[in-house]
Formats: sequence, structure tokens, C-alpha cells
Amino acid sequence: MTPRTEAAERLLAELPPAPAAWCSGLRKKYRRQTAVNDVSFAVGRGEVVGLLGPNGAGKTTVIKILLGLVRPDAGEVLLLGRPARDPRARARVGYLPELFRYQPWLTAAEVLRLHVRLAGATVPDGERRECLAAVGLADRAGDRVGGFSKGMQQRLGLAVALVARPDLVVLDEPTSALDPIGRADVRDLLLSLRSRGVAVLLNSHLIGEVERVCDRVVILDKGRVAASGTLAELLGARELRLRLDGVTPAAEARLAAAGRLTRTADEYIIELPTTEQGPGHSTNQTASQNTAQDTGQDTGQDTGQDTGQDTGQDTGQGPDAVPDLIADLVALGVRVHAVEPGRISLEERLLDILRTGSEGDRR
Repeated sequence: MTPRTEAAERLLAELPPAPAAWCSGLRKKYRRQTAVNDVSFAVGRGEVVGLLGPNGAGKTTVIKILLGLVRPDAGEVLLLGRPARDPRARARVGYLPELFRYQPWLTAAEVLRLHVRLAGATVPDGERRECLAAVGLADRAGDRVGGFSKGMQQRLGLAVALVARPDLVVLDEPTSALDPIGRADVRDLLLSLRSRGVAVLLNSHLIGEVERVCDRVVILDKGRVAASGTLAELLGARELRLRLDGVTPAAEARLAAAGRLTRTADEYIIELPTTEQGPGHSTNQTASQNTAQDTGQDTGQDTGQDTGQDTGQDTGQGPDAVPDLIADLVALGVRVHAVEPGRISLEERLLDILRTGSEGDRR
């Protein structure tokens, strides 16, 4: 090995690892229907990223493109720094599809053995048993799959996705057939994968599960990225719920000046703006605003990780904003019965983003 080669290898070793998954400008059209339109995002090493959106948003198509199961009309995909169709990259990816079926005459242990062979991997019997134990099937290893319930089938599917020790795991609705205990088990499993540096791309309609385990979220709508970011970025807005009586027009104007205002009977809800917002401004992020921070480049730099900047901080009005608001309302003759600060949920933010997008389409 020449000194120049050694220097080049040292330089490569010092570079950060490539994102586990990276895509840019993905487009896919089925006849006249555009399923995916200019989708770009990344999944960093050891990161759990949630893929959200309504039915028909293009989530499953994006997953199939990432895995090389569907060829895009345009765009680029890298898995672990290699093209998606490279067998060396695909061998390091574990996948649980939304719909799957195993040979009913095989036992759970035989299903794992088969998929290890298909992956071209070498996994000792002890590790395969540990994999079944991790999904709660340790005592069913010798049972035929044909007698498994839907929940047990889904647990087995998780074991299949994990058995070859992947660096990236792609899960399409992994908890849809599981009971609350099973969902808690999957949450613990995902957190364990993250702690070991395994990247996870999670597609799920169970928004509460996504909110509990994901570091970042990508929201698709009509084939496009409607918003993306960390949970802190997407949920940065805070809510203030007030029960008031005797609200005059001047008092209502003061409420509206504090943030986006909605009213139900005697309850007034104010969405307090974040640092980059003014009152009444929505925190939705468009695909164009997120492309630069989420996609990275094919130099192997991992931009999928959180930058550490939390755009969900309080507004520049400072910590006295809420007390000052209450004082002003009292001075205006308003009777304040209750003050309840809070933070919006991921479900509320998702609905807000989708509704805002739909209103924009109609305009």
C-alpha cells in the first residue's frame, strides 16, 4: 500500500458515515396518476424517522422506491451510501411490508432460517432464538405459522426484518395487528435498535406511536413532502386554553394579537407563535423549505441527524407574555375562570398541515 493510498484511507475513515437512507427528487407516475412528486429526505444512522400522511399520500410507493422494488421515473436513492439496487446495500436492510404471508407449513424457527439463507447471511441458532424472544415468540419457535394469530404473524414479521442484523430497518405499519401490550413491546424494540445505532424508517397510521419513538417526521400529502422536521420543530407551537366571561371586542382583539385564536363557547384557544412566527402564522413547513436540511448530498455527510436547533422555543415576547395577557384581560373587565397552557399533539399538527394544504389547493 502506497503512502498516498494510506492517506486516502485515513481521510475516508474520518468522514462521517453516509445516511442510512437518502433520496432526492423522487417522482413516480402510474398512467395518469402521480403517486410521488419531488420527494426528498434522509434517515440518519441510529435515527428513527416517521413517515406520515393520509391514505394515498404515496408513503408505500416511496418505501418501495427506497428498497428498489419500484423504479422511479426520476430521482436518486442511496442506501447506506450505495445505490438502492446494489445487492450489498439491500443485504443490510431489514423490511417488514404492510401485507405479507409466510408458508403456513413452516415453523417460526424455520421461517427465520429460510430468510437468513435468502439474505445470504450467517446467523447462529442462538441469535435466531434471541430474535424470536425479542418479539415475544420464544415459546412458539417450533409451532407452525399457519396456526398463528394476526398479531403473532406480525411479531414474526418483525423478527424476519431483524434477524440478519440490518443497519437500516424499514417498517410498514408494524403494529396494525398488535394489542396495546404488543405495541409497547415494539416501542421498546425500536428504542433498543436506535440505541445500537440501527436506523429505522417507520410508516404508521398510529400517530401516538410515532410521536413516542420518532426523532423526526416526514409528512406526505398528495405525493409531496408537506412538512418535515424534528418533533420539536413540528410541535413547537404552544397552546393556551382560557375560559373567559365578559369578553369585549377590545379584549377579543387583545387575544387575537397574542396568537392564532379559535373559540368554542366560553373557551378561547390561542396558538402561541414560535421564534420564527408572528401572531396568527402557521408553523407548517413546505417541501422546498425542508429539502436543504433533509436531503444532504451524496458525499456521505449525514444530514439526517438533528441539527440541535429547536425552532419550537417560546416567542420573542418572553416568559411574561402569558401573565401580561391575563393582566391585560383583567384590566379590560374580563373574568378569567381558567388558564391552561399546553402543547399541541402531533395529530393536531398533522391535521393542520393537511387542511392548510387542501385549502391552498382549492385556492
